[in-house]
Amino acid sequence: MNEKGNLSGDSKKNQLSQFEVDASNRVMTTNDGIAINDNNNSLKVGERGPSLTEDFIFREKLAHFDRERIPERVVHARGTGAHGVFECYEDLSQYSCASFLSAKGKKTPLFLRFSTVAGFRGSTDLARDARGFSVKFYTDEGNFDLIGNNIPVFFIQDAMNFPDLIHAVKPEPHNEIPQAASAHDTFWDFVSLMPEAAHMVMWVMSDRGIPRSLRMMEGFGVHTFKLVNEAGKAHFVKFHWKPLLGVHSVAWNEAQKISGFNSDFHRQDLFDAIDGGDFPEWELGVQIIAEEDEHRFSFDLLDPTKLIPEELVPVKIIGKMTLNRNPENFFAETEQAAFHPGRVVRGIDFSNDPLLQGRLFSYSDTQIYRLGGANHQELPINRPVNPVHNNQRDGSMRTTIAKGETAYFPNSIGNGCPYQAMMKGEKAFVSHAEQVDGKKVRARSTSFADHFTQASLFYNSQTPEEQQHIVNAYSFELSKVNRIDIRKRYLGILSQINGDLTAKVAANLGLEVPKGLDALTVQFAKQNHPNYPVTPPKAEVLKSAALSMRADPEKATIATRKVAFLVADGVSKASIDLLKKALESQGAQACLISNKVGDLKFMEGGTENIQHSYLTEASVLYDAVYVPSGKQLGILADEPDFFQFLNEAYRHCKVIGFAKGTEKLIEETYFHNKKADKGLVLDHEKDFAQDFIQALKAHRIWERETARKVPS
Repeated sequence: MNEKGNLSGDSKKNQLSQFEVDASNRVMTTNDGIAINDNNNSLKVGERGPSLTEDFIFREKLAHFDRERIPERVVHARGTGAHGVFECYEDLSQYSCASFLSAKGKKTPLFLRFSTVAGFRGSTDLARDARGFSVKFYTDEGNFDLIGNNIPVFFIQDAMNFPDLIHAVKPEPHNEIPQAASAHDTFWDFVSLMPEAAHMVMWVMSDRGIPRSLRMMEGFGVHTFKLVNEAGKAHFVKFHWKPLLGVHSVAWNEAQKISGFNSDFHRQDLFDAIDGGDFPEWELGVQIIAEEDEHRFSFDLLDPTKLIPEELVPVKIIGKMTLNRNPENFFAETEQAAFHPGRVVRGIDFSNDPLLQGRLFSYSDTQIYRLGGANHQELPINRPVNPVHNNQRDGSMRTTIAKGETAYFPNSIGNGCPYQAMMKGEKAFVSHAEQVDGKKVRARSTSFADHFTQASLFYNSQTPEEQQHIVNAYSFELSKVNRIDIRKRYLGILSQINGDLTAKVAANLGLEVPKGLDALTVQFAKQNHPNYPVTPPKAEVLKSAALSMRADPEKATIATRKVAFLVADGVSKASIDLLKKALESQGAQACLISNKVGDLKFMEGGTENIQHSYLTEASVLYDAVYVPSGKQLGILADEPDFFQFLNEAYRHCKVIGFAKGTEKLIEETYFHNKKADKGLVLDHEKDFAQDFIQALKAHRIWERETARKVPS
């Protein structure tokens, strides 16, 4: 803690350091500290005789190895994480008494874990899926876990359905197929009978389901929470993380190929960025709603399948998160990190969202099982930075050596310690005093019964290219469904969202457009809402710009974007440097890719060691492509992988630049007879580098798909 009482970004690092082990220049020992003389041979009776069970060194080594794996998370098993710091922009005490939001400039260390939802630990990063976005704040008043996704809504409204959802999306039990994919019968059977899932499914079928990078996706708290100030006044709140690099995706065809080239693409991208000093940043925003305005919207704030359009309640930016340190050990930190939505600090409280209420049990129960006991908070990655004092004792994994004679309260022997905060008027967590009155029922509010208005809002807010991607995604997924009745039933769901969308997907499946919801869908929906379907309320917003991922080139950045420079012996270093320097001045990266690794010979003389070739690289791993000038054209013209690289980059709507004199290579490409668009940049003007950068700011030339009939 510094002189202002703020926690520095390194405070958690310092706290963890006591548990770190440096094995350099150290004698190997057993776990009891006994030096090991031979770590290659077990103890035997003679060189060829039987092994002895008294070999405690062998038994310890193998016993530990046999137990190195802990149960993986049932969901969000595939993940990666990083350490960072949150800086508060202003004093928010009028809304919340949370200490980490109490002063401008106050810094709080944190740990963030990203994840996919459906796949196992070994699955690909590029699955079409929602992404987990979980942040553990190590505040000076205890830990606060803000656990969300890169999508602001969820599939279901009540936690009672969560096991069913996961059972449906996981590999089918009879053959354990498919892995990390929703494109199969059981998932679409489930969501075709659960119309409340329509909104979330729409998000997953959009480009949000296949992000370009973990650094380039939004995060959301999903649920409605409460901010509570010192006087006990509460406001409803929705949490948003806004990436400073913008929100970007990959094409579906591209995602499939990235999985083949590098299934760790997102994980490596995050690690390399932090390792290289390109620290990812997000601003934390909140949508704040007064308690008295709880019922003023056409949707219910407690419904986790709904969002609050930013046109109704603007997002107020309150701070910034910077990820600035990679874990030292993946297992000890990322894998053992335990998150729980019930881990809140004073000034933050829960709403009555029924999905959130269920998560308050499920997450803590899961971590106790997965990490082997109730003391998992003592693991270094989960320890708060402030001291822990209570009467909890013993149990598996207990590392704290508690002193004193008493382990109960009240007591007199220990002078009443540890004492309750109220006894001495100290600040502590106090639940919001909400007035609650009602009968015990198993039922759902009628205000939760509108399942399609916001799904329509999302679809209508997309650009034509984004809408086509959604059509393609539904068509792909439903074509993987073997049962025709399930395909037809889900078309009934789509028919309630958008007629054009339904017609296009139906045509791709060779089916007729249904007249409305399937009778079986209605039958199951009536179990929650006896009068289903209900007449939806009039929506306040029909189109929201915040829901589209389309980048504004005037506001966009190319920072950390990777541009492939396709080269060979004889390339002009001056031509390389011309664009490389311009890109690096904007924070982008130039990567030279040749027909072979090793020394690259420049036209002007001199060499440079090349680490990347067509054997290990592909266009799907890069954001744009550049062909420099020089005397290498003959080599490139005879290289089929060179043209494959260009053709795929064009297909995936990426910017491609040709230096002066290299244009003739276009004649051998797929797009040789295509009219040049703003993403095909030729060096005819002195502003070539700036033209290239401006085109790259648009992220993709999506118009190419429709104008050139290029598939995504």
